[in-house]
Amino acid sequence: MSRVKEFDVDAACDAALELFWRQGYEATSVNDLVAALGIGKASLYATFGTKHELYLTALNRYVARGNERFVEDFAGPGPALAGVRRLIERYLTEILGESGRHGCFVVNAAMEMMPKDPEVARVVERSWDALDLALRMALSRAKAQGELDATADPEALAGFLLTVLQGMRVLSKGPDPAPRARATAKQAIAVLEAARPR
Repeated sequence: MSRVKEFDVDAACDAALELFWRQGYEATSVNDLVAALGIGKASLYATFGTKHELYLTALNRYVARGNERFVEDFAGPGPALAGVRRLIERYLTEILGESGRHGCFVVNAAMEMMPKDPEVARVVERSWDALDLALRMALSRAKAQGELDATADPEALAGFLLTVLQGMRVLSKGPDPAPRARATAKQAIAVLEAARPR
């Protein structure tokens, strides 16, 4: 009969996610993880494997939650551009909020771990691909609904917005990101408005 774990695995994953997100991979020791998760080293290794495996678990968890939010922003009836605008505004709100001070976990992982870690690179690329696809689908729907001009290129607009949104998250690591982040979000929305039918 297998022994029942004496801790909440989901809560431990969340604690690891928060720690890696705040401190990064290299700056987080196994002892830091043991303290944050409230479990012994043996339990940590038995449940999650190596520090690197736990990092990947935490990063994948963060990405999955982000992907769920794309669905929230873009799903449902009504104008498709409203969902894209909501996404831009949510990014801005997050950057200016408390969690914005330690940036985006995916962007942090990209800056710290790529290209030296191909496993992390795959997770990061998958996250960016998911956002790009969600934007392309929403913008294609907007074009089909007549919200965008017939000459608008949903694929190019999606690539532009992906780059802008991830760039905003890099800026959030600076000492005073608010002015640049607000101006960038405003310009991204202006680009969408400029692509509307005349």
